[in-house]
Amino acid sequence: MEKAVNEGEHREVRDDADGVWSGSWVAERLGVELAGDGRLTGLLGLALRRNPKRAHLLVSNVLGKHVPQSPSVVYGYGVELGRRVRDLLGDDEARRAVVLGYAETATGLGHSVADGLGLAPYLHSTRRPVAGVTPAGGFEESHSHATSHLLLPEDPALFTGDGPLVLVDDEFSTGNTVLNTVRDLHARYPRRRYVVVALVDMRSAADAGRLADFAEEIGARVDLVAAASGTVRLPEGVLEKGQELVARYGSEGSSAGAAPSRPVAQFPAPLEGAADTPLSGARGTARPAPTGPQPEYERIDLHWPADLPDGARHGFTPAHRARLEAALPAMAARIAEALPHNARRVHILGFEELMYAPLRLARELERTTDIEVRYSTTTRSPVLAVDDPGYAIRTRLAFPAHDDPADGPGERYAYNVAGAGFDAVVAVVDSAADTPALHAPDGLLSRLAAHTPRVLLAVIPSYAPERPSMLPEPLRGPAFSSYAPEEVGWLLQDLSDVTLEAPTEEREEAIQSGGAHYAESLPVEYQPTEQYQELFHAALKESAARIAQAVGVVTETVLAERSPRPVLVSLARAGTPVGILMRRWARHRHGLDLPHYAVSIVRGRGIDANALRWLARHHDPRDVVFVDGWTGKGAITRELAQALEEFEKSDGITGFDPEIAVLADPGSCVRTYGTREDFLIPSACLNSTVSGLISRTVLRADLVGPDDFHGAKFYRELAGTDVSVAFLDAVSARFPEVTDAACAQAKELLATDRSPTWEGWAAVERISEEYAIHDVNLVKPGVGETTRVMLRRVPWKVLARAGAGSDLDHVRLLAEQRGVPVEEVDGLPYTCVGLIHPKYTRGATGADGKAVSV
Repeated sequence: MEKAVNEGEHREVRDDADGVWSGSWVAERLGVELAGDGRLTGLLGLALRRNPKRAHLLVSNVLGKHVPQSPSVVYGYGVELGRRVRDLLGDDEARRAVVLGYAETATGLGHSVADGLGLAPYLHSTRRPVAGVTPAGGFEESHSHATSHLLLPEDPALFTGDGPLVLVDDEFSTGNTVLNTVRDLHARYPRRRYVVVALVDMRSAADAGRLADFAEEIGARVDLVAAASGTVRLPEGVLEKGQELVARYGSEGSSAGAAPSRPVAQFPAPLEGAADTPLSGARGTARPAPTGPQPEYERIDLHWPADLPDGARHGFTPAHRARLEAALPAMAARIAEALPHNARRVHILGFEELMYAPLRLARELERTTDIEVRYSTTTRSPVLAVDDPGYAIRTRLAFPAHDDPADGPGERYAYNVAGAGFDAVVAVVDSAADTPALHAPDGLLSRLAAHTPRVLLAVIPSYAPERPSMLPEPLRGPAFSSYAPEEVGWLLQDLSDVTLEAPTEEREEAIQSGGAHYAESLPVEYQPTEQYQELFHAALKESAARIAQAVGVVTETVLAERSPRPVLVSLARAGTPVGILMRRWARHRHGLDLPHYAVSIVRGRGIDANALRWLARHHDPRDVVFVDGWTGKGAITRELAQALEEFEKSDGITGFDPEIAVLADPGSCVRTYGTREDFLIPSACLNSTVSGLISRTVLRADLVGPDDFHGAKFYRELAGTDVSVAFLDAVSARFPEVTDAACAQAKELLATDRSPTWEGWAAVERISEEYAIHDVNLVKPGVGETTRVMLRRVPWKVLARAGAGSDLDHVRLLAEQRGVPVEEVDGLPYTCVGLIHPKYTRGATGADGKAVSV
């Protein structure tokens, strides 16, 4: 028989079978009062906590945690709240939203809200850590008996978008938990809108003001959706009075609650079994274990769908929901077949954080049979039981934890199940909790068997991510780099505390002798003279518009040819300022907020494979566009292509395009560029002080393990001479005046043949032989590469195109300071070429090269 149950329709929630409010016992003795919405007493009862931080507990009649309830009522409240959120946001924003629920109490409610919202993925916090899964965040619940919440999404990208975050809890009392969550997540993943959802909003006026002030502080909108609202009025000394009552009633009774003060109207079965006495070893009091054989029970094989998550501990998507919906009828039918033929009243008992799957099974059983179905779950929360119709927690079953919890052994509880007259109880747990402790003589199954004729057990496979990410989230400013956090995320590890610098001459000798790779150490950071800094600022003023136009051209080309919403991945560090400028152009011209990351690539070692894995996990590789500042002879272009080919073979991940987008391509090595002129890009004039105070990247076996990102240093001590943001601002300030020209130039380029000619590579090979160097790695063509030679290597000489003008002023100054000759050459395809001292040793004379054996 199938009953029509509207998931959004609430059945009437009555106070009690006797017409007595289930909060009256506490209200009378403590003077606690619920004020506000007239529906509050129907939704909430009161009980006393065994908790030194708060005396009272608001016990929800519609949450399905402490009070057995019709699953359609429980599910209906959550779905209706989700529909209200969708109406508030609109479909477009709802599709971009993420729903977050709180463990353990609101995991099922959050799931139901996500179902009502319909379009968004869902995650709930957890107190169960998973080896190898890096938390995406965490927070503390100040009033709880167990406070540490972890966020363990299988896909960390769940939080990286800027759509609304919908936070779901059963009650909104002080707002502390929500504030702690938003504070933690907003610092990592800032967004513009939050929606708080609760069954009841019980904040005081002062607490409501705190949330409004916090929203203004972080510059975000915060909405609140609740089924009912009001406040709890607490008299003076309520905590002490509550503790006295707990001590008195907790010690008086040793039956299913405490000493009965009224007849039990709604629980006709006898209240037998120790229900409020500590377990052996808990709080120092012993309890004798039940004797005799273990209870008989039947396992139900649900045929849970393969690889379907048991809940949202690691995320639950709309696609997961669709799979569950399709499987529910058959699973509920298996439960119905296993029940006694005469069962009329059945309880489905979930397990702590595992609330949603049991709820959906219970609702499906209710919908498709004529059985009276009730639903609740076990809990960690220690609450006093008092057998009185005016008290919300009538009975309590205590049993040992049976899922090997991270915080150690302890008691767990099932409330209002004992004596409720159920013909059968179906315990639903995940496989991590199907342990010997569950089946022990003092375990949950045994406790249940004392209060119902039939116990059944359904075990849902515990879901764990197939390949948990061991990689951390990107580093961001101001903790790492002087760039704003939204401008770039560095897929690097911070080696700021490691001494890596070596004198330039020592590095050069070690590199050329084969004793070390250039990426294993860092040159001492060049500190520009006042004269050189003046040259930088003059060059920036003169070239800002030309650079801005090149930025526009390359960005428009990328958007037209590569992806309408590209993921910019700059090659640290020269590519990073260019990536930021491209991101700024996309926002200026198209209103796009493009993700941008910086990764390490090392000549002879390839690109950071762990960074590629992180990118593939968070984005479609087909959307990734690698960005660099300029090309010289195209060595990095070739390095990237080879590294990506090897990565595809090793990891099986495809889709990364090896073509680099650059600001300037004087070597004719790429198809996507802003210009092919070899002119001065001021960001090439300096090192870290124009690159967010970040060093060149480091790859050394003793510092970078197989599961680590490549490393780099943040030179915080150079903040006084940092011009990184000044450079970006000077260039992006010229965007409006060059927009038309850049768009027209990009349109022209898109219609032309831009195939690389590699003429730069041919020129480098020719120079290498002509100057008897015989190593193209020591020939650095172009203004940018020549500047790097002067700042980071031991230069031999500079070849300058005859008639080169102010673009070489800074090179000439550096050459003069280091005693390096500048030789003018006719027919040079670059403005200049820097030659590294060939076969350098500290015994060589250096500048004139006479003592060099070639």
